[in-house]
Amino acid sequence: MEHLANIFWLGTKELRSFSRDFVLFGFVIYSFTLAVYAQAESPSQEAHNSSVAIVDEDHSALSRAIAAALLPPYFSSPMEAVAGQVDELMDTARSTFVLDIPPHFERDILSGRQPVIQVNVDATAMMQAGIGAGYLQEIIAHEIARSARGAEPSRGEPVDLAVRVAFNPNLTTQLFNAVMAIIGNVNMLAIILAGAAIIREREHGTMDHLLIMPLTPFEIAAAKVWANGLVITVAVGLSLWLVIETLLGIRIIGSIPLFMAGVTIYLFFATAIGIFLGTVARSMPQLGLLFVLVALPMNILSGGNTPLDSMPAFLRAVMQLSPSTHFVSFAQAILYRGAGIDVVWPQFAIVGIVGGVFFALSIMRFRKISAAMM
Repeated sequence: MEHLANIFWLGTKELRSFSRDFVLFGFVIYSFTLAVYAQAESPSQEAHNSSVAIVDEDHSALSRAIAAALLPPYFSSPMEAVAGQVDELMDTARSTFVLDIPPHFERDILSGRQPVIQVNVDATAMMQAGIGAGYLQEIIAHEIARSARGAEPSRGEPVDLAVRVAFNPNLTTQLFNAVMAIIGNVNMLAIILAGAAIIREREHGTMDHLLIMPLTPFEIAAAKVWANGLVITVAVGLSLWLVIETLLGIRIIGSIPLFMAGVTIYLFFATAIGIFLGTVARSMPQLGLLFVLVALPMNILSGGNTPLDSMPAFLRAVMQLSPSTHFVSFAQAILYRGAGIDVVWPQFAIVGIVGGVFFALSIMRFRKISAAMM
């Protein structure tokens, strides 16, 4: 009981120190509010209100049908243009897409010829250009096929393709970006807060005071783990409630308590990494450099930004040893697909085991540094 009491009171001291560090306190608030909102709203990965101009040199029912089919939210209302304006529209970025429908287009289609529609794309808007061009091709092909069927006897398609999109029917990226922002911030802040706690003790000279007291290195490290882990856990819960569900209006279908339990397990690993880096670094700038070398690759290669299937086989195998990969896996399964504990318990177990190993290594390193300081 004495050990638990020491860990508890040392943790409350850590919470008081954190509350007085206005830079870190403000950084945590920003990371789980404005940063999550900005990442959810800004980097859209689908065409949205793309600007389109149409040079209609045919003025036929088919050309008007194509223009009428370009509807929000994928495209803004098409603007009319003449052939001499194409270069100006593209150079001044007034239109992402410019369609040039040639004369006698509908007549040539109905006569069985193959006329050409010129589609000019401003590829500086890379995401909009790539996806929007595909949408344009599909819309134009649909309108041409419908016009052709109106002039000839209807013939059934050889294959009827029924597409059903699971978990994200509208194919929007807002939910994905918001949840991935929270997951990335959990990894980042847990390492920074735990590492900064060690550096702060050493820079202020309070680490020497702790070491001459009847405290063990395990108690000191464990107190920093639970205190900083509590800060991150509360911040994640508030971010899910206030930012994702209230501000963004996104309904999460999975179990938030189960996800929070997984976050708590993962924080043992992330805070242990922070403590380990804090014992290696001698100052906050050095901790920042070590964070870039360790945490950023772990975030980028965890499967949150790029699917694991898209990575080389050897890299995919190596990342299976990182708890961050399994953290992303069970977070997506719970929050996106509504998975229960019967599905994600293997990832929970792997994160807990590897996290325990890293926590033991960080304690060993902390004991070594403590012995050298005494």
